Amino acid sequence: MVVIVSVIIGILMIALDQLVKYWTVTSLKPKGSIDFLHIGSFDIMDLTYVENDGAIFGSMSGQRWFLIGFPLLIIAVGLFVLIKYHKRSKLLNTAIFLFVTGGIGNLIDRIRVGYVIDMFDLQLFDFAVFNVADIYVTVAMFLILIYAFFIDPKIEKKLKAEKEAEVKDE
Repeated sequence: MVVIVSVIIGILMIALDQLVKYWTVTSLKPKGSIDFLHIGSFDIMDLTYVENDGAIFGSMSGQRWFLIGFPLLIIAVGLFVLIKYHKRSKLLNTAIFLFVTGGIGNLIDRIRVGYVIDMFDLQLFDFAVFNVADIYVTVAMFLILIYAFFIDPKIEKKLKAEKEAEVKDE
């Protein structure tokens, strides 16, 4: 049951990403950029149509086949880890789930149109324009860091103690 719910949630999250990108192409592309979030005259975020044929911050621009193949490999590894370690930690499961979902969202763009459609343009500081799938991946990376530094060491310590207790009992 958990797997079915997870698949449905993943499909809905990918659909949200694709729906926002569809809106971006149909409504925002003709305008280029519009004000989105501001307080008075202080501009926080604009919506800006960007076709990103590279990876993070536009790196590896034009490397379409690598940017399709490598994410496919990463998604496959993520699904493997999710299946193999699903009992290890809910936080790790969530992080990998978000990472895979975001990867699939951007992969759909690369396969379908040859580039990723970005739209969120932070004005607070000079930053890359990003999309919903990028948000999933970024949140996933923060969760993985939290897991790696704070949760996994505790799990490993507990598993080691349990193993030592088993050895003493024998």
